[in-house]
Amino acid sequence: MTTALRHYGTELDITPHTEWSQKFWDDLVPFKNRISEHPFFRDMASGELKLECFRYALLNFYPLVAHFPSYMALALSRATDFASPGVTETRDWLIQNIKVEERHLTWYRDWAGGFGLSIEQLDAVQPPAAMNAVNHFLWHTGLKATLPECLAATNLAIEWATGDWSKQVYAGVKSYMSHPEVNINKRSLAWLRAHAHYDDLHPYEAMELIKRMCNHSPELQTKAFHAAREGLAYYELALDDCYKLQAQQG
Repeated sequence: MTTALRHYGTELDITPHTEWSQKFWDDLVPFKNRISEHPFFRDMASGELKLECFRYALLNFYPLVAHFPSYMALALSRATDFASPGVTETRDWLIQNIKVEERHLTWYRDWAGGFGLSIEQLDAVQPPAAMNAVNHFLWHTGLKATLPECLAATNLAIEWATGDWSKQVYAGVKSYMSHPEVNINKRSLAWLRAHAHYDDLHPYEAMELIKRMCNHSPELQTKAFHAAREGLAYYELALDDCYKLQAQQG
């Protein structure tokens, strides 16, 4: 039996995993969990993350959010071999969802603004190397890698982990409402609410498209897995850098 996911006007049948795709998914779970269970997000969800650390993360993760549609556009530019399985569906899916990602920039700015950051600060940010590495990786993947690798690095790895931690943080972030320097309202929660609720279908759809493109190619399967795993590793590197500030403040 297949499951049809209707999402922003699209419909994609999610098929049962084959042996290789089930192993692909299961083997990624520990790497994804290193993000979603990171102490940085644990403290953020419980209200124990210091405001300076919270702002540091919001500021330096901004380029990842701002450029995410561009990473997807790079993947779209590689979706040209329509005779290959899954490429046409991936093209259509990317076109639809790049438009969706457009509004996330505004929502993220509202979240950062609620925690005291200005748009000028966000637009001028130059993240430290440990936090910018994920951006360099995604740019490089989009420019040099195969279409399944692009999808695995962005819409599977990054969005899967983000959907997981967003649920935790959305449930607990209101603990910051009493802070005099924080303004939490419907607008400043929009980005979190989106990722915690209706954006969580993206990684499952991305995995379905990877399955279709890679089903008859063990080489592509291996490349896509490595791209997803590496994207998660860079994500973790950025979180470790964020959390150092929390530890330094005791």
